[in-house]
Amino acid sequence: MERNHTIMQFFEWNTPADGSHWNRLKEMAPELKKSGIDAVWLPPVTKGQSDMDNGYGVYDHYDLGEFDQKGTVRTKYGTKQQLHEAINACHEHDIQVYIDVVMNHKAGADETESFQVVEVDPMDRNKEISEPFEIEGWTKFNFTNRKGKYSDFTWNHTHFSGVDYDNRTGRNGIFRIVGENKHWSEHVDNEFGNFDYLMYADIDYNHPDVKKEMIEWGKWLADTTGCDGYRLDAIKHINHDFIRDFAAALMEHRGDHFYFVGEFWNPQLEACQKYLDHVQFKIDLFDVALHYKLHEASKKGRAFDLPTIFHDTLVQTHPLNAVTFVDNHDSQPNESLESWVDDWFKQSAYALILLRKDGYPCVFYGDMYGIGGDNPIPGKKDALSPLLSVRREKAYGEQDDYFDHPNTIGWVRRGVPEIPHSGCAVVISNGENGEKRMLVGKERAGEVWVDATGNRQEKVTIGEDGYAGFPVNGGSVSVWVQETDEN
Repeated sequence: MERNHTIMQFFEWNTPADGSHWNRLKEMAPELKKSGIDAVWLPPVTKGQSDMDNGYGVYDHYDLGEFDQKGTVRTKYGTKQQLHEAINACHEHDIQVYIDVVMNHKAGADETESFQVVEVDPMDRNKEISEPFEIEGWTKFNFTNRKGKYSDFTWNHTHFSGVDYDNRTGRNGIFRIVGENKHWSEHVDNEFGNFDYLMYADIDYNHPDVKKEMIEWGKWLADTTGCDGYRLDAIKHINHDFIRDFAAALMEHRGDHFYFVGEFWNPQLEACQKYLDHVQFKIDLFDVALHYKLHEASKKGRAFDLPTIFHDTLVQTHPLNAVTFVDNHDSQPNESLESWVDDWFKQSAYALILLRKDGYPCVFYGDMYGIGGDNPIPGKKDALSPLLSVRREKAYGEQDDYFDHPNTIGWVRRGVPEIPHSGCAVVISNGENGEKRMLVGKERAGEVWVDATGNRQEKVTIGEDGYAGFPVNGGSVSVWVQETDEN
């Protein structure tokens, strides 16, 4: 029987910029596999605008830490050779590798150019607030030190749809580039009227040469790294037709098993459903709606109605296309989409994504190992490791929900014969101490169960009718499993 699969986002925003991260992954691969992680999402592997750049200010898509560009050979995370070694180590331990690809914009141009633009209203990008005029924008990318290796494609203003800075006047704004067939993409999120423009020099996917080049690059990156899939950054800002075509081209090139998950940061379920339809379900999406529900639950405490936690979430309506997560590099404190799930609810939130049958869960590096920077946050490895272990060894079989109390919910996984001692009973409280009487099966009568989290010390014996009362501390979670010699 195939075991449950779990992703780890193997970075946080403040990952040290000392070039050691690929080596760290190489060294940790055995530990990750042992803990129950069998896929890692890597940060962008391409050269950013400096060796401090997290990879989202991408300069050269073909430089994986190989060329002396932007004052550095390595990226923030290491050299191309170290990247290869890390990916090989993952594959040796049967861990899949998903690379974060940034295709919305380019940063750190080599030269400026003069070209015509119109300024648009930042709150309504369809509204022009100027006549056409000339600016000097950072849009020429020559990659002189790469000397055409891997691709001789260079970029100029005709390949972009907009910029946000006029070097001539030193003025910021949102400037749409004027020219033949130049317009914001129609197939993007409609926030601010049209959310094609996000930052830096915005790549124009209405341009046939750009579309061709980026699909060829996607094939090259997959072939060069041997990765198993892509995490697609900022896709609500990218022409949805391009994402559909990009995924189709890569799957044709690398095989249908090549995996995609997209960051479509929109908590509105209907928008996510429409997006999946548009891209013909070729990719999965992060369940942003569930993240915000978990965040809300952590802020409201006992005032949050726990049985509604999955209402209007992607994992509820499209379980086969939902990547569930608690937090990530953007939601962590002091970052652009800060919506950090409070500590008291963090373990419960992870139980909700790791121990249920639906969704493909993603564990955040910052939650597991801690967050650095000026305001460090310690990791919660001791709280998360038992959940990962139960996911790998116990959380199988039919699922019965007991979502019948506003502050105490539970569910049972019945287990499967192929995995000895499998099955679990999970109880979560956001209020007082509680107990949930749940059925684990008559065939389990007399079994002794213990709390894998260690939050409760007593033992529970399954009754002759297959039922037992499973206790939980207030504002906590308990994960009950059959007592064995191992636990």
